Amino acid sequence: MLQTDRRKFLASTSTAFGGILLSGCASNTAAVRSMPVANRFGELQTDPEGVLDLPPGFSYRVISRSGEMMDDGEGVPDAADGMGCFDIGDGKIALVRNHELRPSADNVIAVAPAYDTIARSLLALPGGTTTIILDAETLEVQEQYRSLAGTIRNCAGGVTPWNTWLSCEENTTTVEESEGRLNQNHGYVFEVPANSGGLVDPQPLRAMGRFNHEAACVDPRTGIVYMTEDRGDSLFYRFIPDVPGDLAAGGTLQALVLDGMQDTRNSEDGTTRLAANVPVPATWITLDNVEAPDDDLRQRGADRGAAIFARGEGIWMGDGEMYFTATSGGLAGEGQIFRFTPRPESVDLLELFYESPEAAEYSYGDNLVVSPFGDLIVCEDQYGDTVDNYLRGITPAGEAYAFGRLRLQTEPAGACFSPDGQTLFVNAYSPTMTLAITGPWPTA
Repeated sequence: MLQTDRRKFLASTSTAFGGILLSGCASNTAAVRSMPVANRFGELQTDPEGVLDLPPGFSYRVISRSGEMMDDGEGVPDAADGMGCFDIGDGKIALVRNHELRPSADNVIAVAPAYDTIARSLLALPGGTTTIILDAETLEVQEQYRSLAGTIRNCAGGVTPWNTWLSCEENTTTVEESEGRLNQNHGYVFEVPANSGGLVDPQPLRAMGRFNHEAACVDPRTGIVYMTEDRGDSLFYRFIPDVPGDLAAGGTLQALVLDGMQDTRNSEDGTTRLAANVPVPATWITLDNVEAPDDDLRQRGADRGAAIFARGEGIWMGDGEMYFTATSGGLAGEGQIFRFTPRPESVDLLELFYESPEAAEYSYGDNLVVSPFGDLIVCEDQYGDTVDNYLRGITPAGEAYAFGRLRLQTEPAGACFSPDGQTLFVNAYSPTMTLAITGPWPTA
């Protein structure tokens, strides 16, 4: 999400939109798995460079910084957010990195092709992606270039099994709302091949819906894409492509419904109340008019019984199951992680996997990745004059620990592992730095 003081912004909504509170009411909170593990990798060591504290034996290197000249003659943009890592063959890996930028007088860019430009000009909107090509063994940068241009606030996204990155706009501004300053409506998903070689021809995947997109992941068994939405009253979506692997060919957009729970929403805040740690059967409703000119997909879905979450953000596919964050969900308002299990031959299941009891343990988890050794690595996303954001680990038993502490007044974002599982890549949001973290990782 755009850099701001989120606690102030959400002060009036963290209670109003507590998400799917599977911990329900106070008497159920003991059932939520929340056990800090202080020494999963050892106590964090102070970084003399003042960037990122890590456990003993771990280190990082900076592989890209905002303002550096790329191979296409453009500078590395700021506001690096979601990111994916890909094996592109020939001993190379690619990082495709989002940039969550709004158009302003000083950051429009003269590049083409671009999805949208400032009206009556050839200046492209600054949001989009950059791609970094690395030697897979040495992690030396071989090439950097802009790969998607002309979009707004590309926050998160997701990797696909066919080696593309889904870059999602967290903005729903229309031409009409912009009073003629834009030429296109926004709020779409765009697909970027991992080894595009340069700017892609940006085509919005309209059938995947126009809403405040956050992140996406693909179930490799079916090709179905699951998506989150960063709103206080967000839904959880899935897109069933007509042709698996070809998202541009169209498909069906649906929203999650928890079976039998349509009439159990709290009368004060509208959220669904369930018991903790109990897998709940889930079904889906098909949405119409998915380009939603009134930006009302979530309201129309909720009116038909769709489950409501408190700011759905990061999502990542594991082994037959996926995990996603509700950034301000839970009784403490500090965040939740849900586990969703798609079961093509049976009924899908949703379960509350982790809920934070207090900010000191876990606060405002955003992007996340499933590690090769089974833990989740979650990027905290909160702001304040004295706030340190952490890379939080969550074990398969739902135990929280600190893996890293970002010493800069910004958020970590875009956590993803190299294909060999030996490097964790992560962005410092602003000023942008992309870091490569190596160390004594556990075996898978």
